[in-house]
Amino acid sequence: MRGLLCWPLLVLLLLAQPWEAQPQFTDLPDRPAGPKCHTGPLDLVFVIDSSRSVRPLEFETMRRFLVGLVRSLDVGPNATRVGVIQYSSQVQSVFPLGAFSRREDMERALRTLVPLAQGTMTGLAIQYAMNVAFSVAEGARPPEERVPRVAVIVTDGRPQDRVAEVAAQARARGIEIYAVGVQRADVGSLRAMASPPLDEHVFLVESFDLIQEFGRQFRGRLCGKAPCAEGRHGCQHQCVNTQGAVRCACNPGYKLAADNKSCLAIDPCAEGTHGCDHHCVSSPGSYFCRCQAGFVLLQDQRSCRAVDPCSLSNHSCQHECVSTLDGPHCRCPDGHDLQPDGRSCRIRDLCNSVDHGCEFQCVSEGLSYRCLCPEGRPLEADGKSCSRTSRAAGCREGHVDLVLLVDGSKSVRPQNFELVKRFVTQIVDFLDVSPEGTRVGLVQFSSRVRTEFPLGRYGTAAELKQAVLAVEYMERGTMTGLALRHMVEHSFSEAQGARPRALNVPRVGLVFTDGRSQDDISVWAARAKEEGIVMYAVGVGKAVEEELREIASEPAELHVSYSPDFSTMTHLLENLKGSICPEEGVGAGTELRSPCDCDSLVEFQGRALGSLESLTHRLAQLTARLEDLESLLAGQK
Repeated sequence: MRGLLCWPLLVLLLLAQPWEAQPQFTDLPDRPAGPKCHTGPLDLVFVIDSSRSVRPLEFETMRRFLVGLVRSLDVGPNATRVGVIQYSSQVQSVFPLGAFSRREDMERALRTLVPLAQGTMTGLAIQYAMNVAFSVAEGARPPEERVPRVAVIVTDGRPQDRVAEVAAQARARGIEIYAVGVQRADVGSLRAMASPPLDEHVFLVESFDLIQEFGRQFRGRLCGKAPCAEGRHGCQHQCVNTQGAVRCACNPGYKLAADNKSCLAIDPCAEGTHGCDHHCVSSPGSYFCRCQAGFVLLQDQRSCRAVDPCSLSNHSCQHECVSTLDGPHCRCPDGHDLQPDGRSCRIRDLCNSVDHGCEFQCVSEGLSYRCLCPEGRPLEADGKSCSRTSRAAGCREGHVDLVLLVDGSKSVRPQNFELVKRFVTQIVDFLDVSPEGTRVGLVQFSSRVRTEFPLGRYGTAAELKQAVLAVEYMERGTMTGLALRHMVEHSFSEAQGARPRALNVPRVGLVFTDGRSQDDISVWAARAKEEGIVMYAVGVGKAVEEELREIASEPAELHVSYSPDFSTMTHLLENLKGSICPEEGVGAGTELRSPCDCDSLVEFQGRALGSLESLTHRLAQLTARLEDLESLLAGQK
């Protein structure tokens, strides 16, 4: 690269034709000064000293010298780009690299150049050239294009600031620096600025008038057609001009072959510089990393990490898969035990593992358990003891469509949700569950609403209770208004198992909640009652009384129940039984038709006639049997 940069600039500095001393700058001829040097693409910036030590006539001579150099260049966007800056105590851009593509425009700008006539801050000028003049924004070509960058510093004195350090930074950035000293210039400063080798980059002339002699002396030696431009180099990728010869270079990802002309693709995988954890795969001029089976490639595209077996769908665990150093292991949720196969889980029988305290019978239900009493003896409020007095069975003749809305928000908590499910099964115990009797549907709500089972799905109490115990806790928020809307629009539809309105089967909704709703309930609570649904509200813990009353039908005293704690809410069962069961119903909430309505009279008449026919048929059967008995007795006599 050093050779590539040296020769073009020396060509530019020294190939200029000699000019005879002219008294006026405008007397310069308009034609180019001799044939152009074919130097190839080049970004060239002249850094001109215009301090007060440069006298007007000397400055004029240096300006004429610049014009002569510009005229001898192969100027163009794809050839040589020229920029000029002048400096004294400050730095001024005369025109940047990307300003002009014609020599005429550059000459015009040089004619208007006015010296600054102040101090000599050469280091500041180099800093400006490095950071600004050679930037892409100013017209320099990007570094990846590898166009040589050359700075020519012309000065007549000693710098008033430090130049060695900033010049070293500029050279480190790939800028080749030529230092031309005129007359009073300090040789030590020139050598500190210039690129090595110094004998090719440092020039000292006695006066400004001798700059032209300096150019003529080296023109014949340095100016000529660059071999790369002649097209006979034979390079496969790139041709680089050097001193009197050429050298070939290759594009990124390739290296020069033994013939020094053709290029071979570099195989980083074979060279061992790829950095891949497992496998390196070569591609033309590049490569990529690949991991072995059971591993995945990380974001750095080199490192590999073992695949988490539990993230795959074939781990075969019934519930939860846990990755360990020894491999994947299955884990069961609380209330379950891992089976010997190491994959499936079985509900833990708490009745055999804890001191349940049930007086009669303990039934395990996963995370919880419940106590049972003999038929006819209700469970006491402590949930363990059995009442000493029998309780008559209820709701055995009732025909009701009952939808339960159960709060599954996170404030309920899993253990309390199990108590709620047990409470629901105890409600089922006093219902006449059958397709012709009481039908029950269950809806759970939190931030969303989910129908656990509709009215028409289960026809027996045993099936219904088993379905209740299998319900899974939802958690999240408390959208009671959304649940009421779902009940009104869907749960009591015939598609969900509700009986037609013409049959006049009472429709009952029971809302169970433990806190304040996060949405509005008033619209759909009122709509439910307008649709003829008898509404009950059961609140526990932090339930809001005003909301319970708004949900429930009138009178609120018969349709609102409250318990301060989940564990003591079984005392609400008697109240609910007396309210929901139609035959026990003080304030049962059913909307029976008036016996005076025509439809009711016709229905009553039809039932009465049917009963009479049945009685007549049975009486005829009894008469026939009596006759047979009389005949038998007569035969025995």
